[in-house]
Amino acid sequence: MTTTTTNPEAERDEPAGTGRAGAGDRDTLRRGGPHRLVAGVAVGLADYFDIDPTLVRVGFVVLSFLGGLAVPLYLAGWLLIPDQGAELSVAEELMGRARVR
Repeated sequence: MTTTTTNPEAERDEPAGTGRAGAGDRDTLRRGGPHRLVAGVAVGLADYFDIDPTLVRVGFVVLSFLGGLAVPLYLAGWLLIPDQGAELSVAEELMGRARVR
């Protein structure tokens, strides 16, 4: 009698790029996802660290009240973190256009 065991974690259907499907997806930080509200920075960070996006959003709100640090951090995330499915970040695209001119 032969028995085989399967890993139920490996059989889960997760959307591509959520960071939860496997260790290979988690090593790249990407903006966006199914729960994106504004630019996807909070969702991207949450997927990368495998936490709830609400916690990251609450962190941004707390930082906005403690010295207003949330706005420049969010803008930096939007500029520097590539969008899901994109090769380059917004800043890299802008710099590439400036080099062409």
